[in-house]
Amino acid sequence: MSDARKGGGTDAAAEPSAQAGPMEAEKASASGWFTQLRNKICSSFEELERSCPALDPGGGRTSAFGYKSTKRVPAEGGDAGGGEMAMLRNGRLFEKAGVNVSTVFGRLDEAPARMLASRKRMPGFEADSRFWASGVSVVAHMANPHVPAVHFNTRMFWTPGGWWFGGGTDLNPCIEYPEDTAEFHRVLEAACERHERGRYKRLKLWADEYFQVRHRKRARGVGGIFFDDLNTGDWDADFAFVRDVGAAFLEAFIPIARRRMGQAFERGDREAQLAHRGLYVEFNLVYDRGTRFGLETGHDPDAVLMSLPPLAAWP
Repeated sequence: MSDARKGGGTDAAAEPSAQAGPMEAEKASASGWFTQLRNKICSSFEELERSCPALDPGGGRTSAFGYKSTKRVPAEGGDAGGGEMAMLRNGRLFEKAGVNVSTVFGRLDEAPARMLASRKRMPGFEADSRFWASGVSVVAHMANPHVPAVHFNTRMFWTPGGWWFGGGTDLNPCIEYPEDTAEFHRVLEAACERHERGRYKRLKLWADEYFQVRHRKRARGVGGIFFDDLNTGDWDADFAFVRDVGAAFLEAFIPIARRRMGQAFERGDREAQLAHRGLYVEFNLVYDRGTRFGLETGHDPDAVLMSLPPLAAWP
């Protein structure tokens, strides 16, 4: 990564909003952290990519992310924030990896406002539908079927009626190795339990329930943790937990990817991988909250849909 990018990312991602209002210091801290985490994830992924052996002589050669600015375009027009997409395609390890960061704001239209109101009690939201949101989102689809796909995101949301954090991470192998699953969960458990006894068990159960492809009657992967509407009343404590989840994501995933990336695979493994990716597509287009919210609030559709794999297969 360039020195300029290591220094903090784009202006759109670094500044919480052009609007004056409450919690500006907290918004700036959260937005800045998400950009720093994005940079660290991209650097870690690029290092992994460069160290990946060439199992396929005709395989990928890309080893660095490309970057593209994104904007939110609300129906009413005007400045509504944006962010930056980071994409690595056709690598030896990463067939497609996306690491997005964004900070958006404005007023919510009826549909997304209804989505939020159905989950949270937000006093005065009907009369004042302003919002601010910032976060980082990661999805990686791997070239080697032995290396699991992975998802991670964290975000902060603010409205005049309240603020909260959300996020999570889950592992999506097409060929499961029980020791990889156990290691992934062990790291997440340690991060959660540092903040509250029993938090891991609760967030794991939430992930197990959330990451279900219900029409298939199965999970899309081997789980992880998921949380939303996190507001204990102590912003600093909640933000510290969000930062620890971000650090735990890399600690949990990188060793697994490094261990599996040199493992030889066959045509049948690739076919199983493409079929498994179909679950990912179905979940994200039918059930995922972030996908629906991003599309309905006018964010760049390419950024919202970066989670989709480059190739997938169905029966």
